[in-house]
Amino acid sequence: MARDWESSFSGWASGPSQTEQQRAENAERLIREAIRSSEKLKRRDIKVFTQGSYRNRVNVRKDSDVDIGVLCYDTFFPDYPDENVKALMEQYHGHQPATYTYKIFKNELEEALVAKFGRVNVSRGSKSFDISENTYRVEADVAAFFEHRRYTGTSKYLSGVEMIPDNYKPPMIRNWPEQHYQNGVEKNRQTNMRYKKIVRILKTLSNEMAENGVLSAKKAPSFLIECLVWNVPNSEFTGFSYISDVRRALVYLFNNTINDSKCSEWGEVSELKYLFRSSQPWTRESAHQFISDAWDYVGFD
Repeated sequence: MARDWESSFSGWASGPSQTEQQRAENAERLIREAIRSSEKLKRRDIKVFTQGSYRNRVNVRKDSDVDIGVLCYDTFFPDYPDENVKALMEQYHGHQPATYTYKIFKNELEEALVAKFGRVNVSRGSKSFDISENTYRVEADVAAFFEHRRYTGTSKYLSGVEMIPDNYKPPMIRNWPEQHYQNGVEKNRQTNMRYKKIVRILKTLSNEMAENGVLSAKKAPSFLIECLVWNVPNSEFTGFSYISDVRRALVYLFNNTINDSKCSEWGEVSELKYLFRSSQPWTRESAHQFISDAWDYVGFD
């Protein structure tokens, strides 16, 4: 008997359960408490926030951990449009190398997390700290950030976040979580709440494909899938059925990733980073292969 894909898609489209969401919120609250309990960090200007799939409400069952950002505003990483602006900012706005460095901040954050959760429950990776789960909270990846400022002049800048991995691979990572969140909310509204449902469906489909040995799905990060669906025009989300919307999304993505010409200007959901550039851990070719394999896996004509 042929599989009832509409029924599968309908189940996969659902958002996170209240229990899942509560455990994620518990993890965020405990990390905030760890900051407040730290003699070194409690005097800093710090924001703790959920980011990634939990924040954007596109997490699926396979997303067992929650991404927590710990952003310190006491120091920032500037990105100037040219040397002129840099010189003016240094001369008139006092931009000078900071004495409170990212390395110091990350080490102090580790101390605070270990004091709160115990050494056995905290492991340090190059990019983030892993906090083990229990019945009360989900597993958490905690990343330390300074503010990233992309200056467009001497008085205006876009605010993002930046980290420096311990192994400097890559030398730095810059992201735009607030812009990502706001753009996702708006696209979801404009597509009658279909955008995030199709993201969840394709992420769950990818997980099933990977479990069944489809190599392209194993190489397709969930973040990439979210960004691919972001680039599907709103008009393709008809709402007639989940099968119809998935089919239309895959057709559009397949046709527009055959070569570089049609997708070279595609962006991440934030629209502040290009989706296909050499700095990304994926390629246009790998994304195209995943889309093609997803089409075949479902059995579309």
